[in-house]
Amino acid sequence: MRVLLADDHALFRAGLASLLKAWGLKVVGEAGNGKEAIEKARQLHPDLIFMDINMPRPNGLEATRAIKAELSETKVIMLTVSDDEENLFEAIKSGAEGYLLKNLREEQFAELLSRISRGEPVMSSGMAKKLLREFAQLKQEQRRQQDEGGLTDRECEVLEQVARGATNKEIASTLFISENTVNYHMKNIVSKLHVRNRAGVVAWALEHGYTSRPPGPVSS
Repeated sequence: MRVLLADDHALFRAGLASLLKAWGLKVVGEAGNGKEAIEKARQLHPDLIFMDINMPRPNGLEATRAIKAELSETKVIMLTVSDDEENLFEAIKSGAEGYLLKNLREEQFAELLSRISRGEPVMSSGMAKKLLREFAQLKQEQRRQQDEGGLTDRECEVLEQVARGATNKEIASTLFISENTVNYHMKNIVSKLHVRNRAGVVAWALEHGYTSRPPGPVSS
């Protein structure tokens, strides 16, 4: 496996290069910042890049996006001290195949490296838990949106007011928006819920528990 190292600390790169060479990997290049990482990736077409996040001009996340856009077959593994959730999520969204922390023990790193060579995604255990928790939250949000017909937060607020029997004028006053805006939201709600009129919206809202208070007379 041909490897490119991208890290702004020369001593760390030297130590990692020695370790990888001892394990039989070929280190084909090194980069001290994001710009160099992008340029050397284009020149060398490595199989694998170990990429630090906190690098200058640009940072590792931006460099990863640029590299993956051109070299989709090149694997990028973030190797960083950052255990920040936002960096983790952004790295995965940017196309990285793994996220490792620099506090790994040598034997842990060796095991993860063997998984990388088999094409498996890799992640430090603590970061994996964070990612799984985020996926669980996303699934809950998706289920909530499905239950609510894909309505936006504002549309849900309008729906709740409609279910309570409020007129468009009353809804506008309560939510501090214009009646025209209420009409716009109502059209979207009717469309998304696949109902025919305001009465259908109220029936849907009551069925899905938006209010336990029976509404007043509803016009279609």
